[in-house]
Amino acid sequence: MDGGFTPFSYLTAPNERLYRAVMDAFVQAKRRFTVHLRPEDVRASMHDAAELAVIGDALTQLVEWGNLRADPDTSRVTTVEDFHRSRFLYQLTVRGEAVEQAVTAYDEALGRRGALQAVALADIATQLRALAELAGSSEPDAAKVHLLLRALVDRFTDLAGNAQAFMGSLQRTIDLHDADADVFRAYKDRLIDYLERFIKDLVSTGAEIAALVAGLERRDVGALLSVAAWREAEDAAPGASEDGDPRQVEFERGRRLWQERWQGFRAWFVSEPHHPSQAKLLRAQARAAIPQLLQVVAVLNERRSGRSDRSADFRTLAKWFAEAPTEDDLHRLWRASFGLSGARHLSVTEESLDGAVSALTPWAEAPPLLISPRLRRTGSYERRGKPSRVIDRSAERGYLADLARREAAEAVAAREALATSHPTRLSDLGELDPVAFRCFLALLGDALGARVPGRRVVETTTSDGSMSVRLTALDDGRRAEIRTPDGTFCGPDQLVEIVDLTAVDLVERSA
Repeated sequence: MDGGFTPFSYLTAPNERLYRAVMDAFVQAKRRFTVHLRPEDVRASMHDAAELAVIGDALTQLVEWGNLRADPDTSRVTTVEDFHRSRFLYQLTVRGEAVEQAVTAYDEALGRRGALQAVALADIATQLRALAELAGSSEPDAAKVHLLLRALVDRFTDLAGNAQAFMGSLQRTIDLHDADADVFRAYKDRLIDYLERFIKDLVSTGAEIAALVAGLERRDVGALLSVAAWREAEDAAPGASEDGDPRQVEFERGRRLWQERWQGFRAWFVSEPHHPSQAKLLRAQARAAIPQLLQVVAVLNERRSGRSDRSADFRTLAKWFAEAPTEDDLHRLWRASFGLSGARHLSVTEESLDGAVSALTPWAEAPPLLISPRLRRTGSYERRGKPSRVIDRSAERGYLADLARREAAEAVAAREALATSHPTRLSDLGELDPVAFRCFLALLGDALGARVPGRRVVETTTSDGSMSVRLTALDDGRRAEIRTPDGTFCGPDQLVEIVDLTAVDLVERSA
């Protein structure tokens, strides 16, 4: 192993748990500003105390790997024999401390759950408003500018990192297929409420942040970045060379760094014509997760009702393969399951039909099959000629585009017809046209499918995220009748509230 990486050796050594416990003792001591430790100090700080001789061997090995440094311990020498006996004080080396920091960062990244921090959005907007006030002054306070920019970078970094971790863990949750149905259904309700609140905050606060960013750039945000870079450069230490003022060199480097940070921050909230902002992409990903969660619930409901799916079929088939007594049974199960057999001929012609042999005939005993030289040379039996002319499909594409526009307009009209401004009885919906009635049946089916026994109120969202419905059961025994051109739909009367989420989205964006 390369000598530069030997401090990582204890992570794969046979006594890895002991080595990690010893190194953890030194990390804890450093947090208490204790530099040197004796073997008995290490043993006292370990939860599962090992023998002192074992700890001494571990310390010696860690010194050899470069994680620790050993210095002679002469503080307790009282006799000549004590002086000649090996006694050492141990402390972390630079490389050993770097390894511990890397291991800690690795463990934290694996266990990170992440969160969608709506509070962080409000904090970022507040800091941008304070920067806008400083940008309006002729001589902004350098300390305030620097502290605000540092706080803005830290808050933004925390927001972006947590959002990325949360969406990754959310996708793993969606991919979970063996969860308990009742537990997942309860978790799904809380998670969807959480996502909807964050989406709402991201729409409103994100638009405000984008406007504040544009206002700061009109007031020359580069001047504020230069102020922060110069304040950091004032503490630059003298360099070994005399090529120039070290403060000026540090200022140029710091200004480039602050400009890169600002560009990254701007790209997160401000969209370009061909590059949507990261906030917009995060919002789309969060909204897409809602129908995916509902789809997982639908799969769990199908399993609960006894319906099978492809993954369950393959698991059952895998169990049958594992329980097959002989290899011949495995082959018979394979042919019965997939209908696949060994290839007998590469092509079927009149000549091959005349001399057809059984599919059970081994290749070594079957008569030879003549292959055309053109097939071997070109991969085709037929001679390649002039390619066919490309057919103009513009008329068909235009028809499909018109059909798509008409269907989209009908869907918008249906949502507008079904949307209610307040809770309404089903019996008060009146007459619906066929398109609106189909949309209503889909909403009613989603709501009834999400209803849990014992609950009178259910609230759900359509799979495409365009509409939400809240259904409340009534005990007055009344019947509802909804008239359509094809007939009358009858059923128990219930209280319904339907919201067109696309219209709400448009209102929020215009605001």
